[in-house]
Amino acid sequence: MVAFIGKDAENWGQVTALMKRMEYDKAIIIKDKNAGAFPANSKTQIVNVDTSKPLIELKEDILKVMKDKLSGDFEVALSIASGNGKEHMAVISALLSVPVGIRLVVFTKDGVKQIN
Repeated sequence: MVAFIGKDAENWGQVTALMKRMEYDKAIIIKDKNAGAFPANSKTQIVNVDTSKPLIELKEDILKVMKDKLSGDFEVALSIASGNGKEHMAVISALLSVPVGIRLVVFTKDGVKQIN
């Protein structure tokens, strides 16, 4: 599972709920370096990024980290419930450049749902 965590802490509950209820081997949380502390578990790796960088630089920073962490993976479950458009574009572009497939996931009142 991969998720982006921005400064909008009110949306972090969506990612936290996914982490508690979804089956996954590892979680990679890409986090704005200025965002607060995000609760992690033993399967979680947190990657801090500087979201003030231009989009292309941000994407390249994320890609460098993701290539190592996702080598050999076929696809990832992705949550972009937190963050903004620029941050989402950088994450999606980096993941597609790894390359891995993306399944968008969300936690609903009916549980974890894939939305694509």
